[in-house]
Amino acid sequence: MAAISAASCPVHESFDPLSDAYLADPYPDLSAVRDEVPVFYAPSIDMWVVTRYDDVEAALKDPGTFSAAVGQRPVFPLTEEALGILKEGFHASPVMSDCDPPKHTRIRRHNVQGFSARRISLLEPKVWAKATELVDAIRPGRVDLVPALTYPLPAYMIFTFIGFPDEDMDMIKGWCGNRITFSWGRPSPDEQRDVATNMTRYWRYCEEFVARRAAEPVDDFTSDLIRVHRADPQALSLEEITNVAYGLSFAGHETTSNFTGNAIRRLLTHREQWEALCGDRSLIGNAVEEALRFDSSIVAWRRITTRPVSVAGVDIPEQAKVLLLLGAANRDPAHFEAPETFDIRRGDVRGHLAFGKGIHYCLGAALGRMEARIALDLLAQRAPGMTVVRDQEFSFPANISFRGPQSLLVDWPG
Repeated sequence: MAAISAASCPVHESFDPLSDAYLADPYPDLSAVRDEVPVFYAPSIDMWVVTRYDDVEAALKDPGTFSAAVGQRPVFPLTEEALGILKEGFHASPVMSDCDPPKHTRIRRHNVQGFSARRISLLEPKVWAKATELVDAIRPGRVDLVPALTYPLPAYMIFTFIGFPDEDMDMIKGWCGNRITFSWGRPSPDEQRDVATNMTRYWRYCEEFVARRAAEPVDDFTSDLIRVHRADPQALSLEEITNVAYGLSFAGHETTSNFTGNAIRRLLTHREQWEALCGDRSLIGNAVEEALRFDSSIVAWRRITTRPVSVAGVDIPEQAKVLLLLGAANRDPAHFEAPETFDIRRGDVRGHLAFGKGIHYCLGAALGRMEARIALDLLAQRAPGMTVVRDQEFSFPANISFRGPQSLLVDWPG
């Protein structure tokens, strides 16, 4: 734990991003701390917290000072049992989201090529086909859109993008369960053991999958990376390709599932805007951006300082863990007019930080946007009369970063 200077750093004893009230709706707390004490130390998580848009953006664009090394580490110490399980069979190194240059630069360069406009465009008909299949399966009556649409669509598409066989999808999704709580929450010893066991199984699966692609490349993202390795093994190792497949398969579906669920929920609870979108589907693109701003699928992300730094007049020491509140920044009145208003016609929406900024800007942003756009387009065409079930209790994963409804009940018209 880095030393705290009481003279220069406000301490916010009550700020707890894992409290029940915060998990149910963090935005009142996010706005309050941003307006009252924009940078502070939170003992509940042993982190310095940064809330304002300009300060969050500056930190994201300064990897030399704000290292990404802690991005995916567990927030709280793991049990000896969980550590032992991971030591035996889990050999992942830091993925792109928690790598710094020069390693990050080298690996990202090859991943950017894999996320080319050509490969994304090739996926669009598959996204339409899968989304149509899922929507066609919905019957009139009460339905939960998370298992029916918002979870399976991005999961299927990112696994297809990587190249995983269709018949392995359910097994892989099972291994990804509770990973959010493991790394970003406060898991129980039993949860740690179970997730650590699944992580080792999944890692071995990824190793075997990459080995098969190395022996026989096809036309998928993993094979694109294999071809880079074949051309120059020093540019990208097989272990690094395994690491990319492992990390991307999680990151590529949880965030999109969350923000698609958030978007549908916000549109249906702002009925006049849902009806406007159904009447004019050209609004869908901007509606996706406004949902990302207003109800971010990632409300916070972590960094660790490499040197002492002053942020908004607050001195943060070297090796201090920092929580960047993207959700607070995306509703900063210094950058967005009437930021607490959900408005799909908003003109200043593209400046949001939902996908990050700088060298770690989300690689899958174009794919995620496309999936959400297609899902909303289909729903607007097929079920404009759909209504959200009133008085339902929304629940969200208990963690400091990822946010999306675990269930979204709607009444589907006949």
